[in-house]
Amino acid sequence: MPAVHQYFKIIRKINEAFETTRDMNTLLNLIVESAVQTMKGKAACLFLADERKEFYQPMAQVGLSEHYLHAQEKESRQIAPTLIKEGYIYYRDAATDPRLENRDMKKNEGIGSLLVVPAIIKGNLIGVLTLYTAKIREFSQDEIDFLRILAEEGGLAIENARLVDSLRRNTQMFSKLAASIVSSLDVKTILQTLTEEVSQTLGVKGASIRLLNDERTTLQMVAHYGLSEKYVGTMVVSAEKSITDALNGKPVMIVDVAADKTVRRKKEKQEEGIASLLSIPIKTRDEVIGILRLYSGTRRQFTEDDVMLVTALANLGGLAIQNAGLYLMLQSDLKEMKEASWTYKCWF
Repeated sequence: MPAVHQYFKIIRKINEAFETTRDMNTLLNLIVESAVQTMKGKAACLFLADERKEFYQPMAQVGLSEHYLHAQEKESRQIAPTLIKEGYIYYRDAATDPRLENRDMKKNEGIGSLLVVPAIIKGNLIGVLTLYTAKIREFSQDEIDFLRILAEEGGLAIENARLVDSLRRNTQMFSKLAASIVSSLDVKTILQTLTEEVSQTLGVKGASIRLLNDERTTLQMVAHYGLSEKYVGTMVVSAEKSITDALNGKPVMIVDVAADKTVRRKKEKQEEGIASLLSIPIKTRDEVIGILRLYSGTRRQFTEDDVMLVTALANLGGLAIQNAGLYLMLQSDLKEMKEASWTYKCWF
């Protein structure tokens, strides 16, 4: 009972910190320090999964030397399914457990046992919290549950920071593009900026924009970013189902380009290092006039938020095209009015 009471005190302390500070690093350091002090560990480290969930990066740690090498990417990918299914991973002897890498380094670091728990937010594994002990020891279910709560607290801090950063980046991006649309009628420059901004914001390999010609028979490349000239030179309008569906107004995601039977020209995409695709229709009013396509270098399941963001950007691109078209129509009308006025004067 005393231990459980101590757990409640620590959790309350962390929750109070959430209410009084917005500094993510301060919160994460408090979490790893609380894990070590409360569970009498040697060290603790909170890892954050990158957006592709392929490996984990240390975000906050205490008790480990500067030269200590964390798990390799291969090991990190292997533990994710077990963490999701079992809720934790326990390594009784870090120096001999065959599931671990760098066992000699762990022995030299003075690590006895490891307890790894997931940080799961909204059903997604966004990170892991690892507790290191100096001696080989067992863990009770209460200790495991407590460490999981700390991991979730850390996950919330990370997720909140991500949301704030994402909101800030998106606001800056939309402001930049909106300013370009207002101040410039150079549609090509605006669309080129759009491909660059969306690629950098979402962390994808590249992006391209194709627009339908006046006869709506072919898609012409008007802007691209992050793609090699060789690949762009081989890009032709194909009968890929994803393109057809996008032209019908539907966002289309292909997570595994290599395995999808509807994808054409797979060899060129493989050589370019393209693993996933996201195709979004570009509209002016209610008419589809082209496609904004994202290319990911790793297999990626684009989230609903990703699709909504790219759709909004595609709509901005459509607005830029619409504004430029209206301007050209206005210029043509003014020219006709001037010519009509000159003819009227000549009558007298």
